[in-house]
Amino acid sequence: MREEIILDGELCAIIIFGSFDERGIRFFTPTDFPQQLGSMSYSGGWIIPAHINNPVRREVFRTHETLFIRKGKLRVDFYSDKGEYRKSRVLGSGDVILLIAGGHGFEVLEDLNMVEVKQGPYFAEESKTLITSKLPTKLNYE
Repeated sequence: MREEIILDGELCAIIIFGSFDERGIRFFTPTDFPQQLGSMSYSGGWIIPAHINNPVRREVFRTHETLFIRKGKLRVDFYSDKGEYRKSRVLGSGDVILLIAGGHGFEVLEDLNMVEVKQGPYFAEESKTLITSKLPTKLNYE
């Protein structure tokens, strides 16, 4: 229902599978992460109080990306900070992944529709370094 991807002792991703359905509110990220990932599941009639999110200055040093797989299948390949392939996971409809650290790449395995959420503003040239190493012939799904 939930998996943490850890590479070289560092949390690189959190996967919440579509089958996750725990009642109430549950956050999967520490409070100091620049992007928070949580799940909320309530019965009909539950009230979430109206509120305003106050302006708070935040400083972000690394982009976190959240992908919501709406339909199809996506293979996510995980890489070390040095660009070395480590492992892969396949995500399907209803799955969510928060990419936190390390490198990542994707292959669409079935026609895909997904939504991506990440911090902005986006600076194309400064925001990413391409990994040029090739995937191994046999992928690691542990």
